[in-house]
Amino acid sequence: MTSTEAEFTSIEICAGAGGQAIGLHEAGFKHLALVEIDPHAAATLLSNIDTHQKWSWEKQRCEVLQMDVNDFLPDVHVTNNGSALPQGELDLLAGGVPCPPFSHAGKQLGKNDERDLFPRMLDLVEELRPRAVMIENVRGIMDPKFSDYRDWITARLAGGTYRKEDGTEEPEEGLGYEVCRWGVLEASDFGVPQLRPRAILVAIRRDVLKGLKYEWPSPTHEDPVSVAEALQPTMYERYEQFFEGEHAERARKAYERWYDQAKKRDAELKGKGGGIAPTLVGGSKKHGGADLGPSRAKAAWKQLGVSGLGVANDIKTCNVKGSHERDLLGEGGPMLTVEQAAIIQGFPRGWDFSGGKTAQYRQVGNAFPPPVAAAVGRSIIEVLKAARERDQAEA
Repeated sequence: MTSTEAEFTSIEICAGAGGQAIGLHEAGFKHLALVEIDPHAAATLLSNIDTHQKWSWEKQRCEVLQMDVNDFLPDVHVTNNGSALPQGELDLLAGGVPCPPFSHAGKQLGKNDERDLFPRMLDLVEELRPRAVMIENVRGIMDPKFSDYRDWITARLAGGTYRKEDGTEEPEEGLGYEVCRWGVLEASDFGVPQLRPRAILVAIRRDVLKGLKYEWPSPTHEDPVSVAEALQPTMYERYEQFFEGEHAERARKAYERWYDQAKKRDAELKGKGGGIAPTLVGGSKKHGGADLGPSRAKAAWKQLGVSGLGVANDIKTCNVKGSHERDLLGEGGPMLTVEQAAIIQGFPRGWDFSGGKTAQYRQVGNAFPPPVAAAVGRSIIEVLKAARERDQAEA
C-alpha cells in the first residue's frame, strides 16, 4: 500500500461494540483490524460488519480479532488485501484504552492498575509507526495526580523528559510524533443526548505533519439534543402496541406522563445544558444485572421520567414475556431498552448488539459515542489528506 491510495486505513484496539469504529468509519477510515477481548463485543462487531452494506470494504478485509491486545501481533494478524502491512503505512492507530485505572468511580491506580494499556498502545505505535494516533479515555486521566504519567506518555511519543516516581527527571528519545492536542470533548456538544466528557489524545507523525496545522474539532451542536427529542420515536413505538386493549388508558397516560416529564426537565434546564441524560456506565461484571448507574444517576433519570432500576426488554421480548408492567407501566416510569441506551450513546439505529440483555447493555455503557469519534476522525483525516496532496505535488 502507498500513501497515494484512496483509502485511509486504521487499526483499533479495545474496540468494544464499535462506537469508535462507527465514528471513524463515518469520518472516512477503513478498518484493517478491530481488536477486542470481550467475546460478546467481538460478536457484535462481526455481525454488524457482515450485515451492513456500508461496511462491505471491512467485510472483505477487516480482521475482527477476539483476543487480549497484549497478544496482538500486527505483523502476524494483519494484512492489507492479502499483503503484509509495511511499517509506516498505516494511517491511524486508535484505541479507547481501559478507563478504570483513571476513572473517578474507581481507585484511580493509574499505571499501577493491571488494566492500564497505555504502555501496550505505545508499543504498538512503535511497531506500526502509523501516520496518526488517537487515544481515548475518561476525563480522570487529565487530573493533576496523573500529570507525571501524561508527561511520560507525551515524552514517549514526542521526546522530552518526564518525572519518575522517585522525583528524578528521565529523558525519552520519542517516536517522532507531535502531540497535537490532549484535551476533553463533551459528547453533548456533538449531538449526543448525554453528559459524557471524554479525554482524547491526537498525535501525528512529524514527517506527515511537516508544516501542516491540526485543528481540534469544534462543537457541531449549539444546543444539546434532549432525551425527550432523542427517545420520543422509540418510546412511542414501545407504548403504541398497548394503545388498544385492556391496558390502553394506562399506556396512553404512562407515555404522556413520560414525555411531559422529559420535556419539562428540558425546559427547566434550557441554557444550562438541556434535558440530557447522565453518563451511562457499563457496570462491573462482578455484580448482577445492568441498571442505569449509581443513585445520583438514577435520580437524574427519574427527573427525566425514566426508571433507572433496570433495563427493559425489547418490544418483541416484552410481548413474549409479558414484562410490560415492569418495563413500561410502573409508577417510576419506563425503563430503557438496550436500543434506547444505544441512542443515548449516539449509536445509529440498526446497530445490533450480541449476547444477553446485560451483556448488550454493558457494551453500550462502555462505548465511545460515535459522533464524537467521527468529529475527531474528520479532524485527523483533514491533515492526512493535506499531507497526501502535498506529497503527491512534491513527487
